[in-house]
Amino acid sequence: MILKKGAKNTLNASLSYGSFNTIQSNFSTTYRAKSGFTVKGSGFYNYSDNDYEVWGRFIYNIAPDGTREPVRVKRFENRYRSYGGRFEAGFTNVKWADNFLIGLNVSEDHNQIQHGQYMTKPYKGRFSEADASVISLNYSKKDFLFKKLDFSTNTVFSNKHEVVNDTVKWTYNWFGEKVIDLRTGKPLLSYTGAQQGAPTINTISENILSSRSVFTYNLNEKNRFIFSNLFYTLDRNEDDLIKPEFQRDFEATFDLQKTVTSLAYEMQAFESRLRTNIFGKFYEQKVNHRKPELVTQNGQTTVVERITKSSTPLFGYGLAASYFVTPELMITASAEKAVRLATANEMFGRPSENVLANPNLKPEQSNNFNVGLQFGPYAINTHKISVAATGFSRNTKDRIVRVSNDRVNDAIQVLPFDNLGRAQSIGYEASFNYSFKDRLFVSMNMSKFNSLYKKKYDDNGKELDIYNRQIPNEPFFTVNGNIQYNFKELIQKNSQLNLYYNFGYVDPFPTIWNDLPDYRTPAQFAQDLGLSYVFPNKQFVLSLDAKNIFDKQVFDNYAVQKPGRAFYLKLNYTLNNF
Repeated sequence: MILKKGAKNTLNASLSYGSFNTIQSNFSTTYRAKSGFTVKGSGFYNYSDNDYEVWGRFIYNIAPDGTREPVRVKRFENRYRSYGGRFEAGFTNVKWADNFLIGLNVSEDHNQIQHGQYMTKPYKGRFSEADASVISLNYSKKDFLFKKLDFSTNTVFSNKHEVVNDTVKWTYNWFGEKVIDLRTGKPLLSYTGAQQGAPTINTISENILSSRSVFTYNLNEKNRFIFSNLFYTLDRNEDDLIKPEFQRDFEATFDLQKTVTSLAYEMQAFESRLRTNIFGKFYEQKVNHRKPELVTQNGQTTVVERITKSSTPLFGYGLAASYFVTPELMITASAEKAVRLATANEMFGRPSENVLANPNLKPEQSNNFNVGLQFGPYAINTHKISVAATGFSRNTKDRIVRVSNDRVNDAIQVLPFDNLGRAQSIGYEASFNYSFKDRLFVSMNMSKFNSLYKKKYDDNGKELDIYNRQIPNEPFFTVNGNIQYNFKELIQKNSQLNLYYNFGYVDPFPTIWNDLPDYRTPAQFAQDLGLSYVFPNKQFVLSLDAKNIFDKQVFDNYAVQKPGRAFYLKLNYTLNNF
């Protein structure tokens, strides 16, 4: 962040409490001396029991006769807690730097894991704990070495630790009770020894270095070149404390390195009505995954090291342009050969998020085309209207997606990411905004697209039955809307009361490749109400939010149910120029 000249010293604090024993608190402050010396501090604390109700076709207990009994229950082991702070010190708006800040972040979190990838089997006693220490450097300067050359850099080094603990050996139902074995009358043991797989106290340690630098050379007001480089490296090790000592010497190690270098040219012409950006990018990803294994043959046990090593250089390029037909009407178009490198979690897995490792993931490549139209804001007396619409096409090779289980085997609760092959998406997005006297605001947006699997034959030449089907776990039709009205001085002089209404609709979408109704999320239509009151001194803001007021079922992309009706009260305090 670059402070404006004359920026005020600020202090902000907020506290929110609501349903499911949810607490959210934040604090931030900035102090800048006349010399340019700047100090920033912030902190947060979040907590929630997350014990909201869940129900429907994915929530059931297994009866003694083996049948499924649908239930409506509260999540019984889903607590989340996190806290942390950030401190930055340096100089802003001085001769040698527009922004120079060195920062330190520390944070911790505790997360109970209620179930795996799907909600068909509840867990009890599986949780993760994590902590992180982050050192950062931010620097920016206009006219860096000479006039017209701007430079900025952001470098971050992170040291992270996460422990996934899973040692409880019993099987539980959705009432939080141990399942009883009818043959013995005793609690039923998990056949894997823990809630998800074998017992584990797995410690994951990561060292991450990320640096992004940007040089901008301004030829003149209408033309400039931009050169940027992103460097990312991760070193990850695992140590499962519950395993015997000799096995702990054979834990996997993971190394990932990414480099993205780009050069762009931006131009404005015809009195800035035409704006273009042409760019090229070079991507390189290096992976080194080592997994020692004990192999016994003919009575002899030896160590075999499974090594996955790859280096992938790729090029991308594109062109984006916009043209103002009139001051209120703009046409946009872009075309890009895009590359998406897999994230560390997609490639190396994340046990706390039920993600298995797949170090063989290839980068995702796609040919993307967009064309759009934007109109507004157009004013008619005290009315303002703006409309926008964009059509797009994506043809993708090696699409990276989460593997979809057929749900026939409920024991499968962890899944990896994989390269899907070829996929094609065609769709559009549209939005509408209206305001009246800067008091009434109405907005709406919608998105509709298909996302189809386009690999027709397998490696043996057999036609695939999923060819041309919608890719699971991707909502393909959504609509969102908002209405807000501001009352000025309704209760007190110089005060403001804001009322709002939100709605969100998600069309049913498949959660597995089998598109039967039982494996589609139901239609989702959630509505929110809320108000905020700004006190006359503008320092205090009191707000009340009612989320999902009709307690409708809402889901994430993998049919995991999200909270229903909830209420939150929030107080925000701001002090400027102290």
